[in-house]
Amino acid sequence: MVPVPKSLQYTLEREVILGTETCSKYEIKNHLGQRVYFAMEENGCFDRNFCSPIRSFTIRITDNTGREVITVNRPLRCNSCWFPCYMQEVIQSPPGTIVGYVVQNWDPLLPKFTILNESKEDVLKIIGPYATCSCFGDVDFEVKTLNEMSTIGKISKYWSGFVNNVFTNAANFGIQVPVDLDVKIKAIMIGACFLIVSTQNQREKSCCGIGTQPKIVST
Repeated sequence: MVPVPKSLQYTLEREVILGTETCSKYEIKNHLGQRVYFAMEENGCFDRNFCSPIRSFTIRITDNTGREVITVNRPLRCNSCWFPCYMQEVIQSPPGTIVGYVVQNWDPLLPKFTILNESKEDVLKIIGPYATCSCFGDVDFEVKTLNEMSTIGKISKYWSGFVNNVFTNAANFGIQVPVDLDVKIKAIMIGACFLIVSTQNQREKSCCGIGTQPKIVST
């Protein structure tokens, strides 16, 4: 069994991880506000220009030394309630070693996701609210046990004010999970946050006419 990188294990022992999104680049911070990882999205020109926010992508997460510690892969999927082709992600940590999956579940009312381990066994559920537009406040996606009876954490999009929400591409997300949660599951939770970012962008664009849609800056 390939161990989780030591730097990842140290960081994921913290309870809260914050991400700042701007132009498909992300800073991942610990509960003290210190940057511990940097993430960048990779995708093709066609996906970026014609398939955004349902585009396929690869997100590479590196530590402060530049070493890649997590890879998040998402194939192209549609996000319509009328079609059964929902979004999913494969989480690798270290790169090349699958530690789990995130799968979007069909539901007519609520955004729902399932966290699976490397054996594709269901581990946790993530359930969002009926109204997921963050135009005027925070939006919380609850992390629940499989029977959906107990809440053990949450993934949140924090409201940054009307001006920032409407006129910028920056957005802040937070992850709160138990400190003693398995480190691999915490790595999967980071991947789940990116999936929620993409689905949340699409919903906000529909309900508010805005969204923090990521854009790739070509260099």
